[in-house]
Amino acid sequence: MQSSVTKGLLHVGVIMDGNGRWATGRGLPRLAGHRQGAKAVRRTVEAAPDLGISILTLFAFSADNWLRPAPEVEGLMDLFEEFLSRERRELIDKGVRVEIIGRRDRLRPHIVNRIERLELETAEGTALCLRLAVDYSARWAITQAATTLSRMASPDPLLFREQLQRVQHSSPQVPDLDLLIRTSGEQRLSDFLLWESAYAELYFTDTLWPDFDAPDLARAVDVFRRRDRRFGRLQAIREMAS
Repeated sequence: MQSSVTKGLLHVGVIMDGNGRWATGRGLPRLAGHRQGAKAVRRTVEAAPDLGISILTLFAFSADNWLRPAPEVEGLMDLFEEFLSRERRELIDKGVRVEIIGRRDRLRPHIVNRIERLELETAEGTALCLRLAVDYSARWAITQAATTLSRMASPDPLLFREQLQRVQHSSPQVPDLDLLIRTSGEQRLSDFLLWESAYAELYFTDTLWPDFDAPDLARAVDVFRRRDRRFGRLQAIREMAS
């Protein structure tokens, strides 16, 4: 188990749920909700560093999302491509390091090229590490890592973790999740960061993702910081670190 809190960092993950419901509730096409959700991404990224968040992992597109109607999938891929292009300059200027985790073999080749370019251009960013999970499935990643290491005489958790990060296109130094937020009132993990969420604090809010803003993020972080995290010990980790 690897926690970022003991190092003065905070790794927060968000399952950004409720875009479609936000749109249909207003009589709009579902894609309009996803576009509004992109604005919530910007607000969250801007607010994160001031709240002590150094790593932000957002669940943008799951492996199961390929099963949605083709027009919606195409629209989501278009939005993702727009994000990579439109936000590029500001991400670089604000020192945000970008990582895209998940599979890449099923993405459009030119999107993969944009991903690799943005990751390279933002590699020196220190203000925030922004990780977007695209075509992501924790079960798939765990299975791939386990298959690779299946011939080991004795399982090595650290080696397995390294392999898991590798198949996800993630930096090996990224610590486990500290806080997992899910919007829209749903209360499940949905195949997101299952290994990394082993000791994560869970926070659920009824707010739909397009309405999520800086005060909502601050509220979630405040709740997290008031929780007693012992990791199986008798003494809270914050007391041991002081």
